[in-house]
Amino acid sequence: MRRTHPLRSPGRRLIRSLTAVAATAGLLAAGLATLPQVAAEDAGNLYNTDVDIRMGQRYFERQCSRCHGFDAKGNDEVGAPDLTGSLRNASTDASIFNVIREGVSGTAMLPVAADVPDPTVWQLVAFINSLRYDPNSVTLEGDADSGLALFNGRAECNSCHMVDGRGGRLGPDLSRIGEDNTPEDLMLAMTNPHEQVAPRWWTLRVTGSDGIEREGFRMGEDSFGVRIMDVDENLWSFRKSEIESYERIEDSTMPSYEGRLSDDELDDLVAYLFSLRREVQPQ
Repeated sequence: MRRTHPLRSPGRRLIRSLTAVAATAGLLAAGLATLPQVAAEDAGNLYNTDVDIRMGQRYFERQCSRCHGFDAKGNDEVGAPDLTGSLRNASTDASIFNVIREGVSGTAMLPVAADVPDPTVWQLVAFINSLRYDPNSVTLEGDADSGLALFNGRAECNSCHMVDGRGGRLGPDLSRIGEDNTPEDLMLAMTNPHEQVAPRWWTLRVTGSDGIEREGFRMGEDSFGVRIMDVDENLWSFRKSEIESYERIEDSTMPSYEGRLSDDELDDLVAYLFSLRREVQPQ
């Protein structure tokens, strides 16, 4: 007579097998949880749906906007770059991921907290990517060559702005302005220049201990002193303890071109400025 051991019945063997599998899975999960974070490789972003982009935006607004701003346009005061254009420290999804995860040595860009899961970082990558677009997909009404002639001619833009090392220093360098701005941004900057003025281009009126009032661009300011550059490009430094009067003007020194140039001329200038990028430079 064959004797059957109760622990060797098919049902019991199945239970034991499932228990072993569960235990092994638990050990594997525990082991993976303790593995160190590794740099991402260029295998594509799997977290790039509309939902992922919205989740990335939420994280950005909570954590990243303090330096980069809610519009992701950056902040000159803290050295946070504009994220809506070409990224100089990252050109692929993986490199953006690694900058977020690891930070950038020697800068104010710190790594995210170690307990932030990788999917959240990938969602943040997806949101940052959503801020940019393909400039080749943009159709412009103006003519870039005509805009270049205006820039260096009747509009006198080059008296204040520099392009490729040529021009003035009384306004931002525009050599790559097309990388970080849409045509709409460029048109707004020309027709309503007071709308968004970076702190670097605020004007200060300062009267020092000598009683002379001097006016210039705000080159630097901290708790102890102020530096300005006047229209002749002279630099002046003042200790705050010796300043007799001080006035900050946050309007732009750039005049509005609305009414000064025709709509067609404005379109031509926009076309020229939008062409100023690293990838495509006009001859």
